[in-house]
Amino acid sequence: MPETILTNALLVLPEDVVPGTLVIRDGLIAELQPGRSTLPGAVDCGGDHIIPGVVDVHTDNLERQVQPRANARWPSRSALLAHDAQCAAAGVTTVFDALCLGDLGFDPGRIRTFYEGVEDLAALVPTGLLKAEHVLHLRCELPALDMKPAVESVVDHPLVGMVSLMDHSPGVGQYRDIDRYRVLRQRQKQMSDAEVDQRIAELLERRARLREPQRRWLLDRVAHRNLPLASHDDDDAAEVARNAEDGIRISEFPVTMAAAQAAREIGVEVIAGAPNIVRGGSHSGNVAAADLIRAGAVDALASDYVPAALVEAAWIAAATTGISLPAAVAMVTERPARMARLEDRGRLAPGLRADLVRLRPLEMLPMVRAVWRGGERVA
Repeated sequence: MPETILTNALLVLPEDVVPGTLVIRDGLIAELQPGRSTLPGAVDCGGDHIIPGVVDVHTDNLERQVQPRANARWPSRSALLAHDAQCAAAGVTTVFDALCLGDLGFDPGRIRTFYEGVEDLAALVPTGLLKAEHVLHLRCELPALDMKPAVESVVDHPLVGMVSLMDHSPGVGQYRDIDRYRVLRQRQKQMSDAEVDQRIAELLERRARLREPQRRWLLDRVAHRNLPLASHDDDDAAEVARNAEDGIRISEFPVTMAAAQAAREIGVEVIAGAPNIVRGGSHSGNVAAADLIRAGAVDALASDYVPAALVEAAWIAAATTGISLPAAVAMVTERPARMARLEDRGRLAPGLRADLVRLRPLEMLPMVRAVWRGGERVA
């Protein structure tokens, strides 16, 4: 692989933003130098920022490519390629595809997306043709009847890199406001009041019967993999503490300030949603991610459902929450990489992978201009 020299750039280092030059050699960051290079062939970046490749530990974007409209299902492999291209174009060089294992009666197509997604990733990742590096994040719906067989089908798959425990039942977590949940489901599924009430009653009965035994089964079943474990949509301190006792050391998208602060107090890492920052608040009425950052209660950001939100959220956070640009960029690069136990990426440092993003900010909107993964230009 030929040497690549990026010069006249603003290098976003862990502690500072420094004008300088970055040299890529054999797929790695070989050198970081102050000032401009005069060597022939050096790429003049025109003062653009260079940040590490973005690491997205949770995105549902593949599901949105599979189902671009309510009644239009896209071919699975084509959807994966579109998803991959969107991630690379957004500067995401490592993406944890968060596929849902289990249906609570409103999204039957999700389990099909999981099985087909695993099959497609197993076929395409070895080809080396995907732009981003893809890892599986298993989103396990604890009260779902079909969660256990789905886990069994993939628990030893080499692409699995993270597991999260979810409960999207009405009345808890993200849907703790049951009236809001009822309205949402009526709008989404065009169901009558009676039909929605019947479905809610069925889900609550199933949750009471299955959640706890399936939670324990899941923790035991994945223990041999020693994977990063996350809880999802935590809403109170007691649940955070209980999860921590069971080895669940990541809290994804806590829905209240109290849950996020409780996690920080006991050393549980917190993931917040980047779209929450870009939109100026939660789409479901929960705590604002910007407020969590101001309170020092966020370790990393994830795209959740919009890959392009990550770099934009970092710039907005640096401009509006009182943290520095290097600290904000670390929330989408170094910190999620460390959380996912990927020690070879996430910072601009010699010897690490040359996963890089060149971008030019337009006020608080960073425009991605070029992306490299392992030293190879992918966008």
